[in-house]
Amino acid sequence: MTKQIQKNEASLKVFKALADPIRLEIIRYLNGLDHEVACGEVGHAMQISKTSGSYHFKILQEAGLITVQKIAREKYVQLDRSTFDHYLTHFWQNI
Repeated sequence: MTKQIQKNEASLKVFKALADPIRLEIIRYLNGLDHEVACGEVGHAMQISKTSGSYHFKILQEAGLITVQKIAREKYVQLDRSTFDHYLTHFWQNI
């Protein structure tokens, strides 16, 4: 696989992840924080089930938009601002 194809696939993951209204709300919520937060707290704030939250967090993590850290039985998430900087700040340079 060429670098350009890999780059295109990564870009698609980012923009597909951001195209969903629930994931966009999760991003907005996390953007208002400057620290990791439990997935359950985000799910509660978004009023989504644990299953739905897990699904959305997985897509956001695969796109590189959030980092996930597991401590004991709890998962904590935080925005990965470097991905936003790369794909959105320099959007026109990446297409």
